[in-house]
Amino acid sequence: MLQLNDLSARIARHQVGLKAAVDRVISSGWLVMGPEVKRFEQAFAGYLGASHCLGVANGTEAIELALRAIGVKARDRVATVANAGAYTTTALLANGSVPLFIDVDLETQVATLDQVRRAMDQGVSAVVVTHLYGRAVPEIMEIARLCAERGVPLLEDCAQAHGARIAGRQVGTFGTVASFSFYPTKNLGALGDGGAVVTNDPVVAEKVAKLRQYGWSSKYCIDTAGGKNSRLDEMQAAILSEFLPALDETNGLRRSIAARYSKEINVDNLVVPPVGGAEYVAHLYVVRTPNRDSLREHLRQQGVASDIHYPIPDYRQPMFGQQFADLSLTSTDRLASEILTLPLYPEMSAESVDKVVSAVNGWAP
Repeated sequence: MLQLNDLSARIARHQVGLKAAVDRVISSGWLVMGPEVKRFEQAFAGYLGASHCLGVANGTEAIELALRAIGVKARDRVATVANAGAYTTTALLANGSVPLFIDVDLETQVATLDQVRRAMDQGVSAVVVTHLYGRAVPEIMEIARLCAERGVPLLEDCAQAHGARIAGRQVGTFGTVASFSFYPTKNLGALGDGGAVVTNDPVVAEKVAKLRQYGWSSKYCIDTAGGKNSRLDEMQAAILSEFLPALDETNGLRRSIAARYSKEINVDNLVVPPVGGAEYVAHLYVVRTPNRDSLREHLRQQGVASDIHYPIPDYRQPMFGQQFADLSLTSTDRLASEILTLPLYPEMSAESVDKVVSAVNGWAP
């Protein structure tokens, strides 16, 4: 079975550097919040063109702590999309905040300026936009400008878009604050969990630095409420430092595979995503068809794995019961019933790409 992703290929490519990174940490005897974390934070902030990067335990807690750092409190309403796997929603609920779900554009599958404006008109304390599937939100500059004009902080969720650029500027540098995940399958992934909060605001950075370690102002002295234990460990930081220099190259490989798919897949009633340039780093390659289940079964029979990112909109999750029973977001609901993710990773061979193209083109809707 051709898998959706093959992390062993990436590990093999960097085996020498990874072993050196791991040995370096073990030899140092410093395993948490040490020089490797500082080194990676500085390198990643420099790569993005941001002032501050603070490593945390994972991408979801990066969202949670970023929200607290920008002043979002319990019962505050926060605008967010509902088609991105409920990670932001999970962070909001952990903070005691209330999601105000907004719809997305059917083609790009990300938030729009119009939807953000509507949410602001309903009164929100913050806005979260997700750069989904490796696609930078096309209107991110306009959304950031609107948020600034209205005095509403903007959080960019960049968990699936490391290295994506709009007008030469990296995602994660447009809003008040940004969150990143370094889960192993991400474009920049560790060999375990990890995340980061990025910002150009020194006040926000100072708050996150405290919140990620119990709310400490100094060791064992808690002066900031809402803190938790959410630290990026030395081993993962060293590994990320090994992978970071290759990020633009591997993003280019991802983009090339996606371009082949979009050019060579030709099936009636199947919509392939727009590929584009630097604004798209092809974290996931997601097609659409009203006959999704038929295509998925056909691919399985052809030895090609697939997945659905994501099958249940946040507001339809069982945990909410009837809380959002009256809510209907047209594009979000349609996408949940049509989307299918095809295999794509930077080490994927031309023969594997051929196999996927052939399998999809051999499907009869």
